[in-house]
Amino acid sequence: MGKKGKREKKGKGAEKTAAKMERKVSRRAKKEEEDLEALIAEFQSLDAKKTQVIESSCPPPSPRLNGSLSAHPEKDELILFGGEYFNGQKTYLYNELYVYNIRKNSWSKVEIPNPPPRRCAHQAAVVPTAGGQLWVFGGEFASPNGEQFYHYKDLWVLHLATKTWEQIKASGGPSGRSGHRMVACKRQLIVFGGFHESARDYIYYNDVYAFNLDSFTWSKLAPSGIGPSPRSGCQMATTPEGSIIIYGGYSKQRIKKDVDKGTLHTDMFLLKTEGAGKEEDKWAWSRLNPSGVKPTPRSGFSVAIGPNNRSLLFGGVHDEEEEESIEGDFFNDMYFYDIGKNRWFPGQLKGPKSEKRKRRRGRDAEAEGARDEEMEKQPSQGPVEIVKEVVAEDGTVMTIKQVISGPAEEKERSESEEEEDGALGQQVEPCPRSNAMLAVKHGVLYVYGGMFEVGDRQFTLSDLYSIDLHKMEEWKVLVEMDPKAQEWLEESESDEEDDDMEGAEGGEEEESSEEESEDEGGEEQHPSVQPDEKHADYLSRTEQYWIKLARSNMGPDAKEKKVVKVAHAMAKTFYEDSV
Repeated sequence: MGKKGKREKKGKGAEKTAAKMERKVSRRAKKEEEDLEALIAEFQSLDAKKTQVIESSCPPPSPRLNGSLSAHPEKDELILFGGEYFNGQKTYLYNELYVYNIRKNSWSKVEIPNPPPRRCAHQAAVVPTAGGQLWVFGGEFASPNGEQFYHYKDLWVLHLATKTWEQIKASGGPSGRSGHRMVACKRQLIVFGGFHESARDYIYYNDVYAFNLDSFTWSKLAPSGIGPSPRSGCQMATTPEGSIIIYGGYSKQRIKKDVDKGTLHTDMFLLKTEGAGKEEDKWAWSRLNPSGVKPTPRSGFSVAIGPNNRSLLFGGVHDEEEEESIEGDFFNDMYFYDIGKNRWFPGQLKGPKSEKRKRRRGRDAEAEGARDEEMEKQPSQGPVEIVKEVVAEDGTVMTIKQVISGPAEEKERSESEEEEDGALGQQVEPCPRSNAMLAVKHGVLYVYGGMFEVGDRQFTLSDLYSIDLHKMEEWKVLVEMDPKAQEWLEESESDEEDDDMEGAEGGEEEESSEEESEDEGGEEQHPSVQPDEKHADYLSRTEQYWIKLARSNMGPDAKEKKVVKVAHAMAKTFYEDSV
């Protein structure tokens, strides 16, 4: 009784501390979010001018990360929504909707009236109701300089059959957040974790909410047992029985003033209903201790549900954090978790089977197949590090570390086998990355976009790869991209005022880099023309935001008159680009 009482008292103390921290973050974030609400409202007013659905063929979407890629429940299509892009000076966010036709290997852009505001780091889940529904919850919007954030707590549904967006207004849901996870489980959407960040504070969550897809109501779950610590970016999967599995994730805490320490979680939990589903509102946490070869610690990995009752994890990054810098090793490996066996194992490519090898095997084919099935039972033989070099346009040589974990290839092979399998070492594969978008359709995994870093430079991707998870023979390139050709703007390349202007343009997300180049080439960046009536109205509603942004960029010693002038120029440029 004594130990139990202590645990309960400790638990209540932790809850009070978390609640106090949440109130503190909420107060500090409120003003920032009020500043950004005016910009979000402006975008929504522009979106509201769309009155009809327009679907048109288009090139592949521009580079992005932290969007959502979902498989259509009835068609051979993938649905891409939202995301973000950063080019060194500008942060772009999107609320575009793209559809990838799997059979035709083609993209189309679908413009639908009144979509959700632009966002990234949200969650999307598909349910097969009424021709298919895509549910979207939460995410974030960033300020032009990427230093302020607005965290959404809204819930939307895209009716795929009628191509209409609908905002579902129901009280009692999760607070604003991004980096959370959401899955469809029976007739509910289950939301777990995430974080909320302001300019000075942040808080990570480990709460669980359920949205009933029949009654359209939220409920906060209060599971018994000890669950995961607060975190974002974890793996969340459902079991056939209706339970939830949580693995890994990331969180950080402040160890001293202006110094944060990140934690890569590697623990695993099961959240299930008690009483065999008779009392569905009662849930319980329990710790899982899986066997097999577990993923190496990482954050920014992407997840999906594969065939044969397996969830999968792809890519990610392991950051070496120091007080002044972060250097990361990016991954392009894949791990499977067998839900029924509670076992992890690495995804290893088998390579395409040649006819010659099939004939030579003869009676050994059956034994070979048995060895393939035993792959997941092989012990880990340690990570293998591969170093690749990328040469940028300016001649800079950048080194990318790629760490692959898993069994090494068999050493005892004849020379003829090595010759036939020589192509395996030259097979295409996605480059190491984090925050990519995944979807599985008909047992085939699709990987789109994401990012990797080299030094202070970020490469955002727009390539598309696929691999048959049943065969695991080879990756196929559906859309290629050359990261070396990507634009990157260093801060030192522009003077002070140009930096202000670029930040304003970038933060408020143009729809494509092509539009950006046309706008920049069209007119001066510091026009002295008096604003028209509509611009004047926009300026009157957002002037304080732009002045604050200009002052933060120009420094406290800048003269007020110059700050106001730059702020007005930033607002005008942004307004014209948006319109």
